[in-house]
Amino acid sequence: MNPSPLPGPPDPADRPARLTVGVVGAGRVGSALAAALRQAGHRPVAASGVSDASVRRAAALLPGVPLVTPAEVLARADLVLLTVPDDALPGLVEGLADTGAIRPGQLLVHTSGRYGTAVLEPALRAGALPLALHPVMTFTGTSVDVQRLAGCSFGITAPQELRLAAEALVIEMGGDPEWIAEEARPLYHAALALGANHLVTLVAQSMELLRTAGVEAPDRMLGPLLGAALDNALRSGDGALTGPVARGDAGTVAAHVSELRKRAPQTVAGYLAMARTTADRALAHGLLKPELAEDLLGVLAEGDLR
Repeated sequence: MNPSPLPGPPDPADRPARLTVGVVGAGRVGSALAAALRQAGHRPVAASGVSDASVRRAAALLPGVPLVTPAEVLARADLVLLTVPDDALPGLVEGLADTGAIRPGQLLVHTSGRYGTAVLEPALRAGALPLALHPVMTFTGTSVDVQRLAGCSFGITAPQELRLAAEALVIEMGGDPEWIAEEARPLYHAALALGANHLVTLVAQSMELLRTAGVEAPDRMLGPLLGAALDNALRSGDGALTGPVARGDAGTVAAHVSELRKRAPQTVAGYLAMARTTADRALAHGLLKPELAEDLLGVLAEGDLR
């Protein structure tokens, strides 16, 4: 007699759905989070989005979920993701509250890094349960985003009585909840923008300069270097600083500024600002000798005057 086959992993479709989920703003973030909640056993039932990209994204990540108005999303869902740009969030919340679209007991979740739950105050007055869940991840608008949520940190802010609920939702999506106080949200978000968004700018500029210098595959050249630099920085902080600025090689830095001014003048201001910041940090941490710092800072000051 053949042995019975071992049971496979449970199918999320076979699990009882605990919450109906709606998305107001079917952008990259909202679609990915709703898809992750679906994998956890919840049931996306409605989304709003007007752009062609939103329609395509919802079809790919949330198949079968109808696109309706924001008010209709709230009417259908127990948990509503407000995934709109930061500047649009306050007006959206006020509008939904003023029109009576918000139901008492409804979980209202925004994903803005900038805001905590104070921006949801109009919804709170209407009886909603406010949560701020910000995934610390860059999104592509494809299914890979759902996979990247595994181990992704989420900056969470919520009323104390909802803290466990906020953490549970993040864990269900595969994320790692990190508590951020309401008053610390702007600083928290500035730190992430400084690290991630500015990193993209720096890397893109570096690749452009390498192409100008004749390098055929700048991404392949930079990959190992930047990977090692990032790993060292995460492990050692300022102790990982290397290069001509940290060494106090004023002549090399002057040559850089001169060449950039001739070949890529749009990069000079950024180079000088980052070099000055690097010099300050290297000096403060004892990596840059004071006698070398004077000449270096002189070169940087002279670069500003040209």
